[in-house]
Amino acid sequence: MEKITYDFDVPVDRRGSGALKWDVKENELPMWIADMDFRAAPEIAAALQARLDHGVFGYGGVPDEWYDAYVGWWKKRHGVLLDRKALIFCTGVVPAISSTVRKLTTPNEKVLIQTPVYNIFYNSILNNGARVSECPLIYRDGAYTVDFDSLEEKLADSQTNLMILCNPHNPVGKIWDRRTLETVGALAGRYRVTVLSDEIHCDIARPGCGYLPFFSVSDVCENNSVTCLAPTKAFNLAGIQTATVYVPDPYLRHKIERALNTDEVAEPNSFAVPAAVAAFTKGEKWLDAACAYLFENRRIAEEYVKDEIPQLNTVNADATYLLWIDISSLHTGSAAFAAYLREKTGLIVSAGEAYGAAGRSFLRMNLACPKARLLDGLKRLKKGVSSFTETGCGSGKE
Repeated sequence: MEKITYDFDVPVDRRGSGALKWDVKENELPMWIADMDFRAAPEIAAALQARLDHGVFGYGGVPDEWYDAYVGWWKKRHGVLLDRKALIFCTGVVPAISSTVRKLTTPNEKVLIQTPVYNIFYNSILNNGARVSECPLIYRDGAYTVDFDSLEEKLADSQTNLMILCNPHNPVGKIWDRRTLETVGALAGRYRVTVLSDEIHCDIARPGCGYLPFFSVSDVCENNSVTCLAPTKAFNLAGIQTATVYVPDPYLRHKIERALNTDEVAEPNSFAVPAAVAAFTKGEKWLDAACAYLFENRRIAEEYVKDEIPQLNTVNADATYLLWIDISSLHTGSAAFAAYLREKTGLIVSAGEAYGAAGRSFLRMNLACPKARLLDGLKRLKKGVSSFTETGCGSGKE
């Protein structure tokens, strides 16, 4: 049988394609928004071409093959059996989060998040009338853990009735272990706080590393959770707008179904179903190759920073294609330094401050690109750090 290979070194020019990430100046290199600079798997492209060739794009439903694809993928890839009745189509993870916040909170109640965390969580909370309750993760010796004492204190607050968990965690790339998830679930259950688990990054894991869905670790977690899943991050399909919300508890599921339908984010466009089905039934070889490439990129980036930019440190991660970089030695905020980098070198990265106060001394860099582009970005980062320190910009003043 012929071995299938995929070439991720081939550059793709995304300028002029309507890509938000690449709507920048000619000399600028965007390494911030979390999508990949790779073409999607050819198996997915073929499925979308077949749908395009059909030529009729009327209202669509959610067929059995969509449910089968999710159930089959999670069983094969993650060893977990999904209840097909608990799967609800949604146009995206962020719409699902916003709808859940609207449905499960009343104005001025609190939603707990563990910072530094995906910045759009703040939007979903604040834009829907709730307040943010930050529970910073513990950062020690280059690694992150949950502060369970602080977590319990904040969950015990009678104004808190929803927690957004990020599993694996964006931006730090942490895959939470069973004990951590069980403890989070037990505490949330004790204080009657529903857990919404964003698991969109679950399929981008270091080869040999698995992840545990939050709902799978205990009965308490299963019956008190809303889980957001999608092929979009792993298979680079963000623009297709296809996801699911998995809610095992029938009472909670009814509420979430009503929320998604009320907000009109529960119906697929013409490409949402075939993209997801093709990804989960035909995309595994591509994903395996992509993950191997991405984690080789991570190794290259980590070694480059260690050898060429010793002022900085990288956080070891087993998930995502996002490099979380500690810039605390520069004695400046990440927003100021990110702006300096862009001005002086054209490199665009995410300022850690966007992910909460706990990210003030960090940058987030997207590694999902051909190696030549990655090396260009790393050289720009080195140039920016050298310039920043040599000119005295890192003297503590911003």
